[in-house]
Amino acid sequence: MKILKNILMLLGVFFVITTLIFAVQESNETENQLIEDVADNGGDKRVSDTYRISAIEIPEDLNFAGELVPQDDPEIMERIDREFLVNTYWQSNALLLMKRANKYFPVIEPILAKNGIPDDFKYLAVAESALTNVVSHAGATGFWQIMKGTGKEYGLEVNANVDERYHLEKSTQVACDYLNKWKNKYGSWTLTAAAYNAGPGAINKFMGIQKVEDYYDLLLGQETGRYVFRIMAIKEILSNPEKYGFEIEKEDMYSAVPTFKVEVDEPIASFADFAQKYEINYKILKRHNPWLREPHLNNASGKKYIIEIPNKGYYKSAK
Repeated sequence: MKILKNILMLLGVFFVITTLIFAVQESNETENQLIEDVADNGGDKRVSDTYRISAIEIPEDLNFAGELVPQDDPEIMERIDREFLVNTYWQSNALLLMKRANKYFPVIEPILAKNGIPDDFKYLAVAESALTNVVSHAGATGFWQIMKGTGKEYGLEVNANVDERYHLEKSTQVACDYLNKWKNKYGSWTLTAAAYNAGPGAINKFMGIQKVEDYYDLLLGQETGRYVFRIMAIKEILSNPEKYGFEIEKEDMYSAVPTFKVEVDEPIASFADFAQKYEINYKILKRHNPWLREPHLNNASGKKYIIEIPNKGYYKSAK
C-alpha cells in the first residue's frame, strides 16, 4: 500500500513538471511570435501611434492681456514650462475645462468686454474655480471666488437666503469692478491678476519690501507666484486644443439650456411649488438659480428678483 502511494505521488509530481514545461514553451512561442509581429509592423502596435509623452513647445509670443512675458529669463521659462506640462498632461481636467468653457464663456465674455477688461481674464475664472460654484477653505465663493465682505462692498446680496456670489452675471460684474480698481492703481494687468489672487495688501507688502514694481521681478508665495503662468497655460491649451493633442467635437461640449426670465417681488414660500408652475422640479430650478440658497425666498422688503426658468418642454421628464 505504501509503495502504491509513493508511485502515485511520483506520477503527480511528473504531471505537474510536464504541465509547467509545456506552459513555458507555449509562453515562449507566443512571445517570439509577438516580437516577430512587432518587427514586421515597424513597432509595438499595442501602444497608440498618436499618444506620446513629450516636452511642450512654449509659444514665442506668450503674453497675458497683451503684456509680454520676459522669455529670455531661464527661471521664468522653467516656471512657465511647469504650468504647461501640468495642465497639458492632466488630460481629464483639461477636457472638462474645455467642455465647461463652451457653456460659460459666452456669458462671461460680453461682460468683460463691456467693462474694458481684457478677454484673457475669463481664464482667471477658470484658474480660480474651474468654472464651478466652489467654496474655498477661506470662504471665497463662486466662479470668481469672491469673499463675503468683497461681495457686499460691491453691491451683492450675501446672506443665508440669497447669495449673489453664485450669480454668474452679477459676480462677473463685481470681478470687473474689482479688476478695474486695481488696474488703475498698478497700471499693469499682470499685477492686477496677482492682486486678485493674493489680495492687494499682500502685493503692496511684497512690492514695498523688495522695491520692485513688476510681477516677474517679485518673489511671491507659491500660489501667487504660479498664478499668472497657470492662467497663460490654460489660455493657450483651451485656445489651441489640437496643438496639445486634444480632440473634441462640438457635440461633446457642454451647452447652456435656453431660459426665460421671471420677475418676482414678493416672498416665495416653497420653491418646489413654484417650480411646478413652470413644469420643472426643485432641482432644476436650483440648478439654474444657484444664488437661491434656501427652499424659499424671504423677500420681506419686496425687492425685485429675476429667476431663470428653462424653456418649456426642455426637461421632458421633470414634471
